[in-house]
Order: sequence, then structure tokens, then C-alpha cells
Amino acid sequence: MSRDEQLKTRWDEVVSRLSNQFADGDTLDLDAIIYLIGVQELGQFDRRFKKDHKLDLMHIAICKLLTPYGYYEFDFVDDDGWPHYTVKEQLPNLKAGEQSVLMKEAIVNYFLETEFIK
Repeated sequence: MSRDEQLKTRWDEVVSRLSNQFADGDTLDLDAIIYLIGVQELGQFDRRFKKDHKLDLMHIAICKLLTPYGYYEFDFVDDDGWPHYTVKEQLPNLKAGEQSVLMKEAIVNYFLETEFIK
């Protein structure tokens, strides 16, 4: 199986499992999955988030997802329990499709690492 086919198969598994678990089978999009990862990384599952915090959660997720690629480094957790990251390397200028592939690959790797998928 080629690398692209393997990524697609694993991505489809992530989407299917998360959609069934969190969206009653409605298909979650990339942004929704990034948001869920942010909530997971924050670890504050029992609260509702305002719009500004939802964007912050997505930022946490993106930093976490791109840390293994050398773009971010975990720095500290603040007094409210929010993780903070430092930029180590600027992201390259990517086309929208390339950004999507990078994020899907990072998400698949995240869920492989956490053993959510195999």
C-alpha cells in the first residue's frame, strides 16, 4: 500500500471513529477533529467553551500536532491549566491542499501514538 493510500485509510478510520463517538455518526470535518484534540490536550472535559476559547483550543491542538515536525515546542502549563508552546520554526508557505495533507498526517500520527487507531 502506498503512503498516500495508507494515510487515506487511516484518516478515514479516525474520521469514522470520532464521528461515531462524538457526532452521532455525522461526519466530522478537519476543524472539528482539531477542536476535539485541543479539548483532549487541555483535559477540561466538563466545561463549555466560548468562541474565543474554541479558537485557543484549536491553536493548542495545532501546536501539539506539529511539535513532532519541529515547528513548535511545549513550553509550560499556565495557572488555569492551559498549555503553551514556543514557535521553533516558521511553517513553510503551503497551498491549502498541502496544509490539509500535513494536518491529516499529523492527526493520524497523533491517534497512532495514543493507540486510538492501529
